[in-house]
Amino acid sequence: MSLGFNTCGYANHSTNSILILGDSLSAAHNIPIDRGWARLFSTNIRSSFPQTSVINASISGETTFGGLQRLPDLLVDHQPTHLIIELGGNDGLRGYGFEQSTDNLRQMMRLAEAHKVTVLLVGVRMPPNFGAAYNQGFQQIYESIASEFRIHYLARFLQGVAAGDPALMQADGIHPTELAQPILAQKITTRMKQILSH
Repeated sequence: MSLGFNTCGYANHSTNSILILGDSLSAAHNIPIDRGWARLFSTNIRSSFPQTSVINASISGETTFGGLQRLPDLLVDHQPTHLIIELGGNDGLRGYGFEQSTDNLRQMMRLAEAHKVTVLLVGVRMPPNFGAAYNQGFQQIYESIASEFRIHYLARFLQGVAAGDPALMQADGIHPTELAQPILAQKITTRMKQILSH
């Protein structure tokens, strides 16, 4: 099942095709899909790069393992030029081992390399109640992948949101509100503009 959307009517001959593979942070959890950061990003990026399609294949509850299982078919079906991976949060919440998550991400990077797809890896953090030591170890998952592969890396996706204005986070303390979505969209837009300009 995919919450995918293709916002560009001429996707078949687009210069760029961006696939988003994420979890509930990217699947607009508890807010309308058209107000989530992925849809806002799609609008933003096409204002600068009109011949760009964005496919959101994010699913709430997705793990790095689930993303790894789905990625081969997604790469074949959509043939993206760029891949945004925002996964790992559910691994942490479920207590998966760091090595398991790292290996899943590593395999995704190799798949992207094989398909000559440019990757933007989005790093997420665990809630503060998991403790500093756990959070440090969790962040190291992304740091190690970013250093191992020739990819682009956005270290702290929720920085300025999760610990900022309470109005930016839902009551569960995990998911950003609708008010936060333009902030997240702008972070991705800024980074992708840099990537697409080179």
